[in-house]
Amino acid sequence: MKTEELVQMAKEAMTHAYAPYSGYKVGAALLCSDGSVYCGCNIENASYTPTVCAERTAFFKAVYDGHRDFTAIAVCGGKDGEITGAFPPCGVCRQVMREFCGDDFQVHLVTPEGWDTVELSQLLPHSFSPKTHMGIGE
Repeated sequence: MKTEELVQMAKEAMTHAYAPYSGYKVGAALLCSDGSVYCGCNIENASYTPTVCAERTAFFKAVYDGHRDFTAIAVCGGKDGEITGAFPPCGVCRQVMREFCGDDFQVHLVTPEGWDTVELSQLLPHSFSPKTHMGIGE
């Protein structure tokens, strides 16, 4: 799948966001190694703590369906659904990504001009992973 297609799917996912408190809508499109794609949006909550990010929504949907091998994710966001700049994943989302992905997992950060691509190792250096925790995974 081309990055452009994944980015477009993230933009579409952003339209499904439930963000009545912050007004910031975020969408994500997660590419599995078999070519399937899982999309997610942020879902806010009045008490804030139960809020879930778009990236985790996409990962959890994919994991529920039995996927454990991922290639890339595109993430976009902005006030009232307008892409205003890059929306890098929060720390919790980065750690969820690290649970299932290696250092070379591609994160496409959508901007108004296109996207920037970084590897997970750049977003979460010296990470805590299944490999470092239990000697499993990778």
